[in-house]
Amino acid sequence: MTAKSRDGEDPVWDRLHDEVADIAHREPMLASYLQATVLNHASLEDALSYLLASKLASAHFAAMSLRDVIQEALGGAPEVREAIRADLTAVLDRDPAARGLAQPFLHYKGFHALESYRIAHWLWEQGREPLAYYLQNRISEMFAVDIHPAARIGKGILIDHGTSVVIGETAVVGDDVSMLHEVTLGGTGKESGDRHPKVGNGVLIGAGAKILGNVKIGDWSKVASGSVVLKEVPAHATVAGVPARVVGKPTAEEPALIMDQVFEENGKGCSDCPR
Repeated sequence: MTAKSRDGEDPVWDRLHDEVADIAHREPMLASYLQATVLNHASLEDALSYLLASKLASAHFAAMSLRDVIQEALGGAPEVREAIRADLTAVLDRDPAARGLAQPFLHYKGFHALESYRIAHWLWEQGREPLAYYLQNRISEMFAVDIHPAARIGKGILIDHGTSVVIGETAVVGDDVSMLHEVTLGGTGKESGDRHPKVGNGVLIGAGAKILGNVKIGDWSKVASGSVVLKEVPAHATVAGVPARVVGKPTAEEPALIMDQVFEENGKGCSDCPR
């Protein structure tokens, strides 16, 4: 079982292909599925377009037609192709449950939702808003992740588990951010215009955290699980609580990469932390 062609210049694709070939050998019951999904394809883009189209297709939008749209986006946006590889590598590097690239590529709906959003965002940028909205709806239905196609999200993103993640229209997310399930980057009411959070690079957002309003979350900061953030968070700070306040500093320089969600609370906040 081999791909139609591989040139050895894409280590992410080469590793993914080899892992899937090994799985197909070890588990013959999955061989036909793995052949159709990965091994029949010549590139990561080809395999991903097939996978996402098969998941997002509906009675009103056939998989073959949807795959044409996805391939158009991937062919016209090198930044999307770069982000896909960074996102997939981020899952492997940060999620201890990931045993390789094949597992998140085939089975992790957080990854599937994020890459589907990237297609919807490309469509939005091309002025094809109705189709972008259609994809947003299908992503929400299939993966339980609701990301507005106008939101701007960097590369190297981990959406762990994915269930109930909501990201609003004017939200901005930097590079190398990690977030867990039930995270909301939302507004505070019926205001219009620029109304959603601006999350910096390398931020770790714990499960169930709600960041509301047009507030800045500084680079390499950490938002504890269950927190409700309504005000700006300084860079390199840890915030927790309802409403959230600064309680310390991340134990690592790069909290989103380390995925350490534990923090020490001294009962009075952090005397030397930025405010």
